[in-house]
Amino acid sequence: MKRFLLIAALVAAPAFAAEFEGVTSPDTVTVDGKTLQLNGMGLRQKFVFKVYVASLYVEHASKSAAEIIKADEVRRVELKMLRDLDKKAVVDAIKEGFANNTKDMTPLQERLNKFTDKISDVKKGASLVIQYVPGKGTVVEGIKEPYVAEGKDFADALFNVWLGAKPVDDNLKKGMLGTK
Repeated sequence: MKRFLLIAALVAAPAFAAEFEGVTSPDTVTVDGKTLQLNGMGLRQKFVFKVYVASLYVEHASKSAAEIIKADEVRRVELKMLRDLDKKAVVDAIKEGFANNTKDMTPLQERLNKFTDKISDVKKGASLVIQYVPGKGTVVEGIKEPYVAEGKDFADALFNVWLGAKPVDDNLKKGMLGTK
Protein backbone atom coordinates (compact mmCIF):
# COMPACT_ATOMS: atom_id res chain seq x y z
CA MET A 1 0.00 0.00 0.00
CA LYS A 2 2.82 2.42 0.89
CA ARG A 3 4.47 1.72 -2.48
CA PHE A 4 1.20 2.52 -4.29
CA LEU A 5 0.83 5.83 -2.41
CA LEU A 6 4.43 6.79 -3.18
CA ILE A 7 3.97 6.01 -6.88
CA ALA A 8 0.66 7.89 -6.95
CA ALA A 9 2.28 10.90 -5.29
CA LEU A 10 5.15 10.90 -7.77
CA VAL A 11 2.82 10.63 -10.75
CA ALA A 12 0.56 13.39 -9.47
CA ALA A 13 3.40 15.73 -8.48
CA PRO A 14 3.34 19.04 -10.34
CA ALA A 15 6.22 20.03 -12.60
CA PHE A 16 8.74 22.15 -10.76
CA ALA A 17 9.83 25.54 -11.93
CA ALA A 18 12.34 28.20 -10.99
CA GLU A 19 11.53 31.87 -10.64
CA PHE A 20 13.98 34.74 -11.00
CA GLU A 21 13.24 38.46 -11.43
CA GLY A 22 9.59 37.60 -12.10
CA VAL A 23 10.44 35.11 -14.87
CA THR A 24 9.43 31.49 -14.37
CA SER A 25 11.30 28.69 -16.13
CA PRO A 26 10.44 24.98 -15.95
CA ASP A 27 13.00 22.67 -14.38
CA THR A 28 13.12 20.60 -17.57
CA VAL A 29 12.34 21.03 -21.27
CA THR A 30 12.43 18.55 -24.13
CA VAL A 31 14.42 19.36 -27.26
CA ASP A 32 14.78 16.88 -30.11
CA GLY A 33 13.65 14.04 -27.84
CA LYS A 34 16.21 14.87 -25.13
CA THR A 35 15.22 16.04 -21.66
CA LEU A 36 17.27 19.06 -20.69
CA GLN A 37 17.53 20.33 -17.14
CA LEU A 38 17.65 23.92 -16.02
CA ASN A 39 21.30 24.63 -15.24
CA GLY A 40 20.71 28.17 -13.98
CA MET A 41 19.12 31.56 -14.56
CA GLY A 42 20.76 34.95 -14.69
CA LEU A 43 19.94 38.60 -15.19
CA ARG A 44 21.48 40.66 -17.99
CA GLN A 45 21.94 44.19 -16.79
CA LYS A 46 23.28 47.10 -18.79
CA PHE A 47 24.16 49.98 -16.52
CA VAL A 48 21.14 50.17 -14.18
CA PHE A 49 18.68 48.65 -16.65
CA LYS A 50 17.39 45.09 -16.35
CA VAL A 51 17.47 43.80 -19.94
CA TYR A 52 16.52 40.09 -19.85
CA VAL A 53 16.58 36.91 -17.82
CA ALA A 54 18.47 34.02 -19.45
CA SER A 55 17.66 30.40 -18.60
CA LEU A 56 20.26 27.80 -19.60
CA TYR A 57 19.21 24.20 -20.20
CA VAL A 58 21.67 21.33 -20.71
CA GLU A 59 21.64 17.53 -20.84
CA HIS A 60 24.07 17.29 -17.92
CA ALA A 61 24.17 20.06 -15.30
CA SER A 62 27.55 21.70 -14.88
CA LYS A 63 29.05 24.72 -13.19
CA SER A 64 31.81 24.76 -15.83
CA ALA A 65 31.23 26.90 -18.91
CA ALA A 66 34.09 25.15 -20.70
CA GLU A 67 32.52 21.75 -20.01
CA ILE A 68 29.13 22.88 -21.34
CA ILE A 69 30.66 24.37 -24.50
CA LYS A 70 32.93 21.36 -25.11
CA ALA A 71 30.11 18.81 -24.87
CA ASP A 72 28.52 17.97 -28.21
CA GLU A 73 25.10 17.73 -26.59
CA VAL A 74 21.75 19.44 -26.93
CA ARG A 75 21.63 22.77 -25.12
CA ARG A 76 19.22 25.67 -24.99
CA VAL A 77 19.14 29.24 -23.74
CA GLU A 78 15.93 31.22 -23.43
CA LEU A 79 16.06 34.98 -23.11
CA LYS A 80 12.94 36.57 -21.61
CA MET A 81 12.94 40.30 -22.34
CA LEU A 82 12.35 42.66 -19.43
CA ARG A 83 12.32 45.74 -21.66
CA ASP A 84 11.92 46.71 -25.32
CA LEU A 85 15.10 46.51 -27.39
CA ASP A 86 15.64 47.73 -30.91
CA LYS A 87 17.30 45.56 -33.52
CA LYS A 88 20.55 47.56 -33.41
CA ALA A 89 21.02 47.01 -29.66
CA VAL A 90 20.47 43.25 -30.00
CA VAL A 91 22.74 42.91 -33.05
CA ASP A 92 25.50 45.04 -31.49
CA ALA A 93 25.48 42.94 -28.30
CA ILE A 94 25.67 39.67 -30.23
CA LYS A 95 28.46 40.89 -32.51
CA GLU A 96 30.40 42.23 -29.52
CA GLY A 97 29.98 38.90 -27.72
CA PHE A 98 31.22 36.99 -30.77
CA ALA A 99 34.20 39.30 -31.24
CA ASN A 100 35.18 39.16 -27.55
CA ASN A 101 35.12 35.36 -27.39
CA THR A 102 36.19 34.17 -30.86
CA LYS A 103 39.79 34.12 -32.08
CA ASP A 104 38.97 33.83 -35.80
CA MET A 105 35.66 35.21 -37.02
CA THR A 106 36.30 34.28 -40.67
CA PRO A 107 34.57 30.86 -40.67
CA LEU A 108 31.59 32.26 -38.71
CA GLN A 109 31.06 35.63 -40.36
CA GLU A 110 28.64 34.60 -43.12
CA ARG A 111 26.41 32.64 -40.71
CA LEU A 112 26.56 35.47 -38.17
CA ASN A 113 25.53 37.99 -40.84
CA LYS A 114 22.57 35.82 -41.92
CA PHE A 115 21.52 35.39 -38.30
CA THR A 116 21.73 39.10 -37.41
CA ASP A 117 19.87 40.04 -40.63
CA LYS A 118 16.86 38.11 -39.31
CA ILE A 119 16.78 39.87 -35.95
CA SER A 120 14.08 42.45 -35.41
CA ASP A 121 13.10 44.70 -32.53
CA VAL A 122 12.08 42.70 -29.45
CA LYS A 123 9.39 43.75 -27.03
CA LYS A 124 9.16 43.43 -23.28
CA GLY A 125 7.78 39.96 -22.46
CA ALA A 126 9.03 38.38 -25.71
CA SER A 127 11.38 35.41 -25.72
CA LEU A 128 14.36 34.55 -27.87
CA VAL A 129 15.11 30.82 -27.83
CA ILE A 130 18.43 29.40 -29.03
CA GLN A 131 18.82 25.63 -29.24
CA TYR A 132 21.79 23.61 -30.41
CA VAL A 133 21.17 20.04 -31.59
CA PRO A 134 24.24 18.03 -32.68
CA GLY A 135 24.12 17.18 -36.38
CA LYS A 136 21.28 19.65 -37.00
CA GLY A 137 22.70 23.00 -35.95
CA THR A 138 21.58 25.99 -33.93
CA VAL A 139 17.96 27.03 -34.22
CA VAL A 140 17.05 30.56 -33.20
CA GLU A 141 13.38 31.36 -32.61
CA GLY A 142 11.65 34.58 -31.62
CA ILE A 143 13.19 36.61 -34.43
CA LYS A 144 11.57 37.68 -37.72
CA GLU A 145 11.76 34.11 -38.96
CA PRO A 146 13.44 31.09 -37.36
CA TYR A 147 17.05 30.69 -38.38
CA VAL A 148 19.20 27.55 -38.46
CA ALA A 149 22.99 27.85 -38.44
CA GLU A 150 24.98 24.73 -39.21
CA GLY A 151 27.99 23.64 -37.22
CA LYS A 152 28.98 23.22 -33.62
CA ASP A 153 31.48 26.06 -34.08
CA PHE A 154 28.62 28.54 -34.55
CA ALA A 155 26.75 27.16 -31.52
CA ASP A 156 29.87 27.38 -29.39
CA ALA A 157 30.53 30.99 -30.46
CA LEU A 158 26.91 31.98 -29.79
CA PHE A 159 26.76 30.31 -26.36
CA ASN A 160 30.11 31.91 -25.53
CA VAL A 161 28.39 35.30 -25.78
CA TRP A 162 26.99 34.39 -22.32
CA LEU A 163 29.42 31.71 -21.12
CA GLY A 164 32.77 32.66 -22.66
CA ALA A 165 35.89 34.11 -21.07
CA LYS A 166 34.53 37.60 -21.78
CA PRO A 167 30.75 37.23 -21.40
CA VAL A 168 28.33 40.09 -21.99
CA ASP A 169 27.71 40.11 -18.22
CA ASP A 170 29.73 38.28 -15.55
CA ASN A 171 26.81 38.05 -13.12
CA LEU A 172 24.58 36.69 -15.88
CA LYS A 173 27.17 33.99 -16.60
CA LYS A 174 27.38 33.07 -12.90
CA GLY A 175 23.59 32.78 -12.72
CA MET A 176 23.39 30.59 -15.83
CA LEU A 177 26.08 28.33 -14.38
CA GLY A 178 24.34 28.20 -11.01
CA THR A 179 27.39 29.63 -9.23
CA LYS A 180 25.77 32.83 -8.00
